[in-house]
Amino acid sequence: MRVPVSNPSLNPLPDIIARKGEHSYAFEVKNASYYAYFPKQQIDKLFRFLNELIPGSNETKHAVVAAHLGKKWLFREISWADWERDKIPDKVRILKRDRGNLNL
Repeated sequence: MRVPVSNPSLNPLPDIIARKGEHSYAFEVKNASYYAYFPKQQIDKLFRFLNELIPGSNETKHAVVAAHLGKKWLFREISWADWERDKIPDKVRILKRDRGNLNL
């Protein structure tokens, strides 16, 4: 499900919400030509959404940043452990030459 609003507020709403089986995914999506930056605040909102509004264990809840770079899509799942230990960097960057780490 795509959330059809731009959300600069502090409300924990992702750009896209998806489910596959028992797994739930919260996506933050950027469109760019060579690289995309995801500020820590936006990543925090993904985890807050999953933590506060999606029931179940963290093993079935996934925070994902996605970059549309020309004709290429890259997806990177952010670790719950990093979020819980406040180890998310100030900005997560995806470059066109990177490889994603999301396997559905």
